[in-house]
Amino acid sequence: MTSPIRVREIDLVVLRVQDLKSPLRFYCEVLGCEKEREIELLGLVQPRAGQSLIDLVPIEGELGRLGGAGPGAGDRNVDHIALRIEMDNLADVVPFLDQQNVAHGDIERRYGAEGYGRSLYLQDPDRNVVELRGNAEPST
Repeated sequence: MTSPIRVREIDLVVLRVQDLKSPLRFYCEVLGCEKEREIELLGLVQPRAGQSLIDLVPIEGELGRLGGAGPGAGDRNVDHIALRIEMDNLADVVPFLDQQNVAHGDIERRYGAEGYGRSLYLQDPDRNVVELRGNAEPST
């Protein structure tokens, strides 16, 4: 039997973080997301990433404690998240990342939801890996 469920896109990603200040700055000031909502009682902040949300939850907060201990020196909460950005030339973002002291990998051709395209990896302040994906290559 074929599943009746059809996933359209990622709705949100929840990241457990050490504190909210550094990750919120990273996602809003460096990656251009906008803070959409904050629920202080839960310690939750939600930056909007295009049509999706990134929930930032402090590890020591009410929601964060539900996930157990935070990652150790070699551990992460998730492998990585990929954010699709609107850029004709992904190399144009590299000088800005360098100016912001954000370490990043090389731009490489990778496969994603829209097919092959260029992307690069970087880390947020809590060592969560973020892939920035540029425009997909035209299909031939």
